[in-house]
Amino acid sequence: MPSSSRPNPLGNLSRRGFLERSTLALAATGLPLWFSRQEAQALLQEAATQAKPEGLTMGAIGIGSPSSRGRAIYGEARRKPGVRYVAACDVDARHLKRAIETDMPKNGDMGVKGHKDFRELLDRQDIQAVTIAPPDQWHALIAIDALKKGKDVYLEKPLTLTIEEAIALEKVVNKTGRVLATGSQQRSDRRFRMACELVRNGRIGKVARVECRIGGNPKGSFATARPPEGLDWDFWLGPCPMVEYVEKRCHYEYRWWYDYSGGKLTDWGAHHLDIAQWGLGTDDTGPVTIEATGEAPTKVPNSYNCHPTFRVEYTYANGAKVIASDTTLPDTVGDKDTNGILFVGEDSSKWIFVSRGKISASDPKLLQEPLKDDATRLEVSNDHMGNFMGCVKSRKKPICHVGVGASSVIICHLGAIALQVGKKLNWNPAERHFAEAEGNAMISRPMRAPWKLEV
Repeated sequence: MPSSSRPNPLGNLSRRGFLERSTLALAATGLPLWFSRQEAQALLQEAATQAKPEGLTMGAIGIGSPSSRGRAIYGEARRKPGVRYVAACDVDARHLKRAIETDMPKNGDMGVKGHKDFRELLDRQDIQAVTIAPPDQWHALIAIDALKKGKDVYLEKPLTLTIEEAIALEKVVNKTGRVLATGSQQRSDRRFRMACELVRNGRIGKVARVECRIGGNPKGSFATARPPEGLDWDFWLGPCPMVEYVEKRCHYEYRWWYDYSGGKLTDWGAHHLDIAQWGLGTDDTGPVTIEATGEAPTKVPNSYNCHPTFRVEYTYANGAKVIASDTTLPDTVGDKDTNGILFVGEDSSKWIFVSRGKISASDPKLLQEPLKDDATRLEVSNDHMGNFMGCVKSRKKPICHVGVGASSVIICHLGAIALQVGKKLNWNPAERHFAEAEGNAMISRPMRAPWKLEV
């Protein structure tokens, strides 16, 4: 849009006043003063220069209930200037009806067309981009269809259900030239960026260990039932095997079944393991060995079947270890919070911990001393959906583009596979295969007809 029509990021403040107020506000969140000043400058520049789409017409696939991720990312997109939703899709008619008749009109999206079949929505020529947030077994199939039909895509994390799907999705993005962002939004959180910049610049020396504390998986056994009125259970299952309906298999609870997800390893793991990769600078590679132990899930039919507790150790070619665990490890050093990422140097007395609520260090000076002018800097994004929208306009890669999403989700899947195989696995990150047949057998999964993974 012409510069005269851009919203003024300063409001009624002078440039100096904006910078002073922003610096103080950021410092009040616990960030050091030098970083807060730097971020205030970045906010000003981002507001002035970030490309914004004009008149972007969108559709929501997997709109879900009011508490779902589908509804959350719809709301994040809808709040951006120039965005209008004209269609929504869900296989649960109850969720779809509420969305298009009650909730979306409150945001000004009047006359939204509802679809049960995502293919009908994607065939529409008036839709330029989509938000996609169904259960994980649908991520790759829907995103690939959207890309082939010329849509830009914001895809909820984790990127895919399998390693094979991640590789396929990369190929389709590269082939079509469309924009795809995945929702590992911690790369658009300044605390995580600051921690990773400090680590990348040697603030704790060479990294020896990264602990990713991601929470455990629940237990439970459940009775079968008739699917509720309005839910197309066969369509919900999609490429997965046909099974009897169990309420706790569906909607949010699908996360705790290996049939449709990877448990906490692909839930919180898609966030924290992604930050471990960012901090190590290993987006273009991965571990070479994976060892996993955990509490075996029950064999009782119709039960949550992800490992309730676990410890997955990834070893990289340079000797660094990343450990994903359900909670704080008993031999940990430093911050004992049960959710977050702990970077530990070869000198284990030096560490930096970061979570969504705080950043801390073994010595406050590790955080308080500014980085040098020639330090390694990471891409700046403080608005994950805004970053995607800007890339729709500029045609640049989002901060969590498909390469980042694929690399990080593959790490998650390696851990889930190692837990299920029950032995040490050797991984070739360049070729993306295991040395062991048991691991390679789980890189892909058969799909129930008529669904196929077509690149």
